Amino acid sequence: MNEKTGFVATGVVTLRVVDTSTDVTGTRTNSTGVAVLISVAAGVLLAILWSFEFVDSVIGDNVANTLLGRAAKTTPIDGSVAGLLFAFVSGFAGTFTACNIAMAASIGPMSAAGAGERTGLLRALLRPLGAFAAGMVTVSAVYGFVGVLLGERLPQLSTDVVGSMPVRLLQSSVVFGLVGLAMVYLGLASLGVVRDVFAGRPTARVVALGALVGAFLIGRPYPMFVKLFHWAADTGNPLYGAATFALQSLGNILLVSVLFALLVLGSRGRFLRWLAGNPRRTAVITGTLLLGLGVFTVVYWDLRVPSLFGFGWFPAMPYN
Repeated sequence: MNEKTGFVATGVVTLRVVDTSTDVTGTRTNSTGVAVLISVAAGVLLAILWSFEFVDSVIGDNVANTLLGRAAKTTPIDGSVAGLLFAFVSGFAGTFTACNIAMAASIGPMSAAGAGERTGLLRALLRPLGAFAAGMVTVSAVYGFVGVLLGERLPQLSTDVVGSMPVRLLQSSVVFGLVGLAMVYLGLASLGVVRDVFAGRPTARVVALGALVGAFLIGRPYPMFVKLFHWAADTGNPLYGAATFALQSLGNILLVSVLFALLVLGSRGRFLRWLAGNPRRTAVITGTLLLGLGVFTVVYWDLRVPSLFGFGWFPAMPYN
């Protein structure tokens, strides 16, 4: 046998033996590297181009004003039922804010969890959504309960500043920095770059991601959420705080839940079968979404936002 060419001579014919294991591994490693680079670049670019004025005011305010039939930011909340409605509507209105857009990364993990369901299309839809909501509501409800007990002692409700930067935004930078790093890790784990603690447990991954989305409330500076937080704290009822925060989170994920339902039901399960047919494809979709939006979260909240108040430097867009 010629070791370089891989030819084996027999008495009658010559067989060519091709060993592709190294090539496959090398190709996979290269494709993973490309996926990581593209995801990181996309996350950084999104952080540079993001217009918080547009998504907060043009989209968020208009959606809330339309659904509530009044000026959401300025009209007082006039009762417990109105507070619950305001919680859900303001959560939905904040879907595209910089403190919430990263939840779009949940589409990949939920699809992967749904692809593993073999007991019916409806269950393949509801089980991932239920797992995601369970992780999210647990964190948001606990924070609402504790938030009402602590009230003004929380930096999130403080009017103090450090230099020119509000203390509430410092809390945002810390919380979203940690959440973003967790998403970056989950993305790299899905791509096989680091150890995946959720390997073989797609539902557990969805629960953990839901908990991270629930933690968005711990750092959220969105004005309508701060208004809700003040209202809940003024009631002095921690159970009411838990309920309003849970509804705020459910409003946040309404759009992504509808999108997931459309992917599953609209394709009659073909989308999930397409994912299940190629685990590598599932890993790349999940990993790139988590990594890209995780990088966006870290760069936006820990580099761009502090730079607006003189802490460090970040490219400034003309509309900011």
